[in-house]
Amino acid sequence: MIQTLVRNWWLLALCGLLHAAIAAMYLVMPATDGPVLSPSWVGTLVLVGKLAMAAGACTIAAAIWRARNGSSWPLALNGLALAALGFIQFALTRFPVSILVVSVLIIVMAVTIGVLELRIARDFRRRHHAGDAWFFALVGLLSLSVVLPSLALGLRWIRLGPGSHVDLLWLASYFVFAAIGMIALAVRLHRRDAFLPA
Repeated sequence: MIQTLVRNWWLLALCGLLHAAIAAMYLVMPATDGPVLSPSWVGTLVLVGKLAMAAGACTIAAAIWRARNGSSWPLALNGLALAALGFIQFALTRFPVSILVVSVLIIVMAVTIGVLELRIARDFRRRHHAGDAWFFALVGLLSLSVVLPSLALGLRWIRLGPGSHVDLLWLASYFVFAAIGMIALAVRLHRRDAFLPA
């Protein structure tokens, strides 16, 4: 699995940049009186949906493209959930979509990327790269920490009042963690010497 990710490091970097763009859109949306980069709120969601679908496609490609020693199923599942979230925002903006659906997709993404980052941390520990191991373990645990707030929002344990924008900040926080993890992983994988046989 790790060799597949080493070969596809540039796709992970592209995914990370797309995650960062999505996070920026979600962070800016509550601070503006109107939509971002579009004449309407629906247009902004459609743009975010397009970015998410592109990021999902890149993530799936990074997980399976040129996979000789096995693909990364957590990364592929992460990409499928991300593409599904993008499709909802792109094509289903006129239909009522429950916050629970979005929450479940974020939970799937957080768990799969968290599992991947913890597996990467374990590989770094085996190769005696303690600094990288600690970094990816921390990022993996931060990714997993998004699960409980996502569940609370999805089950409406946290009330969304008018103008509170808790949902946008929650989405932004997930995509910030995802961007940091993807870009850091891509940069580290690009230095192939870390993954030569120990």
